[in-house]
Amino acid sequence: MKKVILIGWDAADWEIIDPLLAEGKLPALAGLIKDGVRGNMSTMNPPYSPMLWTSVATGKTPDKHGVLGFIEIDTENQLVRPVTVAQRKVKALWNIFHNQGMKSNLIGWWPSHPAEPINGTVVSDLFPKPTATFDKPWPLAKDSVHPKSLNNEIKDLRVHPQELTAAHIFPFIPKAAEIEEKDEKSLSVLSKILAHNTSVHAASTWAMENTDWGFTAVYYDMIDHFCHAFINFHPPRIPAIPEKQFDIYKEAVTGAYLYQDMMLERTLELAGEDALVIVMSDHGYVSDNNRVLVKPDIHAAPALEHREFGMFVMKGPGVKKGETIYGTSLLDIAPTLLNYYDLPIGKDMDGSVITDAFDTLPKTKTIESWETQPGDFAELNKDVSIDPLSQQEAMEQLIELGYIDRPDTNIEKAIHETKCDLRFNLARVYMGKQEYPECEKVLVELMKEDVNTVPYLVDLVHISIIQKKYKEARIYLEDLRQKDPKAAVRTRLAEAKILMGEGMVEKAKKILEELNQRPVMKGITYFELGKMHLKLQEFEKALVHFEKAAADKPNHAKYRHALSSVLLKLDRPEEALDHALTAIELVRNFPDAHYTIGQALEKMGDLENAKQAFAVAEKLRPSMTRAAIAHENIIQKQSTVKDTTDTSKFPEITIVSGLPRSGTSMMMQMLHAGGIPPLTDGKRKEDESNPKGYFEFEKTKSLHKDNSWMGEAEDKVIKVVAQMLKFLPKEYRYKVVFMTRNIDEVLASQNVMLKRDKLTAKEGVRKSFEAELKKLDALLDNEPGIEVLKVAYADVIESPKEEALKIELFLGKELDIKKMVDQVEAGLYRNRVLKF
Repeated sequence: MKKVILIGWDAADWEIIDPLLAEGKLPALAGLIKDGVRGNMSTMNPPYSPMLWTSVATGKTPDKHGVLGFIEIDTENQLVRPVTVAQRKVKALWNIFHNQGMKSNLIGWWPSHPAEPINGTVVSDLFPKPTATFDKPWPLAKDSVHPKSLNNEIKDLRVHPQELTAAHIFPFIPKAAEIEEKDEKSLSVLSKILAHNTSVHAASTWAMENTDWGFTAVYYDMIDHFCHAFINFHPPRIPAIPEKQFDIYKEAVTGAYLYQDMMLERTLELAGEDALVIVMSDHGYVSDNNRVLVKPDIHAAPALEHREFGMFVMKGPGVKKGETIYGTSLLDIAPTLLNYYDLPIGKDMDGSVITDAFDTLPKTKTIESWETQPGDFAELNKDVSIDPLSQQEAMEQLIELGYIDRPDTNIEKAIHETKCDLRFNLARVYMGKQEYPECEKVLVELMKEDVNTVPYLVDLVHISIIQKKYKEARIYLEDLRQKDPKAAVRTRLAEAKILMGEGMVEKAKKILEELNQRPVMKGITYFELGKMHLKLQEFEKALVHFEKAAADKPNHAKYRHALSSVLLKLDRPEEALDHALTAIELVRNFPDAHYTIGQALEKMGDLENAKQAFAVAEKLRPSMTRAAIAHENIIQKQSTVKDTTDTSKFPEITIVSGLPRSGTSMMMQMLHAGGIPPLTDGKRKEDESNPKGYFEFEKTKSLHKDNSWMGEAEDKVIKVVAQMLKFLPKEYRYKVVFMTRNIDEVLASQNVMLKRDKLTAKEGVRKSFEAELKKLDALLDNEPGIEVLKVAYADVIESPKEEALKIELFLGKELDIKKMVDQVEAGLYRNRVLKF
């Protein structure tokens, strides 16, 4: 029988673990790593533990599984309480295993109370909570153990905080005797954390030793809670921390890791050599100079101390040995374990199997959803009552840790605020999933509530900027600054982004350079400065700033991807590929990075792997049409037989473009005569400069403001000035006939048209046009939906038939070549630059 042990170490972080491994202080974990695989574990937004551990158990994001925070509303008794399993709307792994006849142990999982009646043993997260002092009775919380027949046998495994002695404290705080009276609360906090996790471990090892099981999941919150209490004293000392306090508490966090490793050693003994073992965390914990010494007064402020990457170690049958794997997500655990047990994965799960961790693994099977499967899944009766005493202790712990504020004594107000908090968490889930319209919808609804709307405004500013709704962003920003005077300083970065979006580059640059002087802002401001230069197509300057951002935070996937994008524009595909690969090593489900990998590989001539990269990007973000187009383009390139039938799922539009006075009107005449109808509104009439007409469409002049009408040009040809090509919508494919002409001839023709006698600042205008064309080349080269044929105006005049044939081949349409040629009059070649 296959055995799996899933061990949760909340907030465990490689940045603390690796130095301890190097010193030989975590032997149990080191053995797992040696005989298995290790890697980062990417978290989700917001990084709140009950939400994240439920995603681990279900393979689904919080908007699907329903657990949206630390607390919930007891509708029957009209009160606020710590979150329970009643909030979970979908089946967890142990429910599925129950349905399949397997036995499971579930110990201390957050949330797991009340205990679900699965085939196996459940010890809920309320099991270790003391409800009275040590000298008074301590009954088990109702429904904290399943089956109930184990109550008497298991209740004495609990450790009460007041049982602990100096001998238990000194390994964590060797100088505990030197703690001053005003700081003695720290000993109480440590005792509670230590007693809680010792109780969980005792229950877990008892269940593993005394029951039959195929799956055991156990959750420890010790590292997370130790970090919340003592991370500011963890070496190296931060100047703001008094040396005496540092000296007293500096071993506390390390002690938590050492104790956790000792517990792991015993767990591994009980699991046996043939078990698949996973040790993982839901997020990391900031332990460097960016530690949050003073938490702001905002919703769940302690989560600001969480780092975006947790840790992951796996060892067991079929698992590779001594390797590092990349891009693992919390959502991947459930699909991986289902696959390991040769069970199907629900297509409605958001994660995927961690295939690169295994040498051998069963073939993946899928079903539409486990939610619609028949049979008994041991799901909880949602109406079950909760023990109020244990519930109160759990609430006090959340308040003590700072995850929630003490609920208002006015119960109606407390319930209303809780509802708003849960809705706000849902909005942040949508934000993390990049479902911005859904996020905005929830936030706008919350703005109508009679609560503090400042947090909602902060996120509305953010997502408005992401969606390029700069007008709305500025309105929200002004509202935010009115309601919170301190926000004027905190929102300077947002103001710079809005200014950039509004085209006020110099003002944005001034703010960014000012922010860059603040040490804590360097990474993000380098990144924003790089984005600014990228938008201006100043690629070398953008590269410098993205390199600085990546140096400041090497493990930031977005910074790495930004580097790869600009390197690609600088025609350095090998380097671009390296940074894009690093980005997906950090965050596997990163569609933009996969797309950039595809672009780099295509430039390097590796079409097969480029095609796969584009396919992954499209799968991760179905709305990413440029990835779908790039994928389709490679399939066409690889085809040995030219198929003249257009089977593309993306409508195609023919465009004539170039600088003004480069021959675009003449080319429109030719294509019209050749058989392609033009999209024109006839508003601009023919004149001396263009005796046969301009063939213009007024709406093209406002493409930067509105391109929603572009579908009108399907199966037609439309003239678009060169500078507007970057605003073409992505959901179409384009064939662009781009007219080129000697710059001096273009300037001379424009001069005549403007009825000037001679050019002014000719050199400056020429350089501007040349720079524009260079930028345009870089843009078009990186847009898979745009194919370009450059046609020289002089060549059309000299050899109209040859050029018309080239255009016919490029467009893939049968054209009337004779009529096209008839449109060309050599006498039109005015303002020719003569060369001697």
